[in-house]
Amino acid sequence: MPSDSSYLESVLHHDIPLTREMGLKVVDWQQDQLRLHMPLQANINHKSTMFGGSLYCGAVLAGWGWLHLQLRRNGIEDGHIVIQEGQISYPLPVTRDATVVCGPPEEKVWQRFLATYKRHGRARLTLDTWVLNEGSEERAVAFTGQYVLHR
Repeated sequence: MPSDSSYLESVLHHDIPLTREMGLKVVDWQQDQLRLHMPLQANINHKSTMFGGSLYCGAVLAGWGWLHLQLRRNGIEDGHIVIQEGQISYPLPVTRDATVVCGPPEEKVWQRFLATYKRHGRARLTLDTWVLNEGSEERAVAFTGQYVLHR
């Protein structure tokens, strides 16, 4: 059976072909944190930094992927995840390959989300994602997205 990381990468590359062109890779899924990799060269702009649209896409996909894997872990595979709203800021340029990270919400928020979905067949969850220049822990991009899960 493939690892969660290879499973998610396969889903992303099959269902969202753009992810292949972006060179997006799933690095790991550990301790409720998802890490993606995006190469600069496949996403470069005219200023030799990473294109803002690629960064937005990577941030959205990290949240989508985190939710997809967490739902799978909880035995929920009957829903469709969509991004409803997103807010992004770009405090630093991304000048190297990027690491995109999505971590978990508070446990009580997650439990309320699951209960709402089970009861109503629809629920919303806000997830935070950030982008790092490879080799740095300083956040170059910060994203907050509201995801909707519906049957």
